[in-house]
Amino acid sequence: MLFSRDDVQREVDNLIKIRNEFYNYLDQNIPKKDFNIYDFSTKPTLDAEEVYQLFFKLDYQARKLRGILVNDYKLKP
Repeated sequence: MLFSRDDVQREVDNLIKIRNEFYNYLDQNIPKKDFNIYDFSTKPTLDAEEVYQLFFKLDYQARKLRGILVNDYKLKP
C-alpha cells in the first residue's frame, strides 16, 4: 500500500507532536543550565512509568514512519 504525500506528512506531524510531548515532560521536570541544557546534577526524580509511556509513543511513531518510508518508498535503512 503506497501512502500519499499527505499521509506521510500527517505521520511526520504526529511524530513531531509526540516528540514535543516528550520534551515538554522533561522541561517541566528537569531544571536547565545555560544554553537550555538539562541539569541532571540535582538528580531530578522522574515518574518512570510516564517516561516509558512517552518514549514508547515516540518510538512507535518513529518505527511506523520508518516502515512507511522503507516499504513504500524503497528507502534503505
